Amino acid sequence: MNLFNLRRPPPAVAERKVAAVVPQAAAELSRECLMPAIERAPQVFVRGQGSWLWDSEGHAYLDFTQGCAVNSLGHSPSVLVKALGSQAQALINPGAGFHNRGLLNLVNRLCESTGSDQAYLLNSGAEACEGAIKLARKWGQLHRNGAYHIITASQSCHGRSLGALSASDPSPCNRCEPGLPGFSKVPFNDLEALHAAVDSRTVAIMLEPIQGEAGVIPATLAYLKGVERLCRELGILLILDEVQTGVGRCGALLAEQLYDVRADILTLGKGLGGGVPLAALLARGSACCAEVGELEGSHHGNALMSSAGLAVLQTVLEPGFFEHVQDSGRHLRDGLSRLAGRYAQLEVRGQGLLWALQLSDDIAAELVRAALHEGLLLNAPQADVLRFSPALTVSKGNIDEMLLRLARAFARVHAAQQSQRREATA
Repeated sequence: MNLFNLRRPPPAVAERKVAAVVPQAAAELSRECLMPAIERAPQVFVRGQGSWLWDSEGHAYLDFTQGCAVNSLGHSPSVLVKALGSQAQALINPGAGFHNRGLLNLVNRLCESTGSDQAYLLNSGAEACEGAIKLARKWGQLHRNGAYHIITASQSCHGRSLGALSASDPSPCNRCEPGLPGFSKVPFNDLEALHAAVDSRTVAIMLEPIQGEAGVIPATLAYLKGVERLCRELGILLILDEVQTGVGRCGALLAEQLYDVRADILTLGKGLGGGVPLAALLARGSACCAEVGELEGSHHGNALMSSAGLAVLQTVLEPGFFEHVQDSGRHLRDGLSRLAGRYAQLEVRGQGLLWALQLSDDIAAELVRAALHEGLLLNAPQADVLRFSPALTVSKGNIDEMLLRLARAFARVHAAQQSQRREATA
């Protein structure tokens, strides 16, 4: 069976001429000019639609990573394409020193829909987390005798800027060592250890509702409710990093809504832009303490990126959208559970359309490579964990197809292991 038979419909004549030269052009482009910052698959992708990507050879791939949950509405959704095209013709970037209608529209809609008082737009989730750290420490100067210390969880990953890395555990963040003082880490889902770590220097507790890079590890309800209660009793801030879990990923606009907690500071990113660089820092109550010049970023909500964020936000807030995410998520969870039982794997965990399959051995990298051979794109945040973050618009048919291809990937890896054992005993 040819696993790459699924191709896009025959293009128009003008498009066909472009497509004809893409494979040759892609082959001639040198990879030597690209700094080796991350490991990349050899394919050169030229087109995407919904849950599918096509490479320069015309092969189709079912994408269940979506840029690690960045493409919230899938590849090239019409609502985003239209919004960006219309805005690009009108105004792209008037400059950070000026207002634009898209910026004001988006921050107002964000505050209204999340129950926040102020919002600030940035390029990336790392910048948003960096802003959250600055904002919390400013609040500590004003309201907690200069307290600046922030407690985070072991295996957390809040981005790869210097401040965000310092708040993160090195291992999930590519083993980059933290470089700034003023942070301490305690075990995740351990309320007693968290309470013991708080002292007079503590200004905030900063957590992910679900630890994505650690392997999609959800906070327990008792833990996150307990953290909120602890922050209120001790008079410190609760910061929730919802860069990966927000904007509908967990079946609600914010994961905090599923836990029935309320943070003082929130960070959003990834899915907010639907594939373009956009993030947001949200503040509530007395945490709205930033003054002019204290928060930095590279675009501050330019008109083009703001139009993308508004298009995504309006889409996920449409009636029935979150119900679709929850229903599709249950279908994905149930399918992964059946597959885990068939191949003697471990637990399936997650929420909405963010799931992980805990493996019985450290074979995640082999499975990712085998899945790629089957025309399936997967992600392995840990050596023994597969992560699934499909488009929030994914169909049950796409999920079923993914499960078939993943089963073939398991079979391929198991066959290779048996072959190696036979050779070792020969």
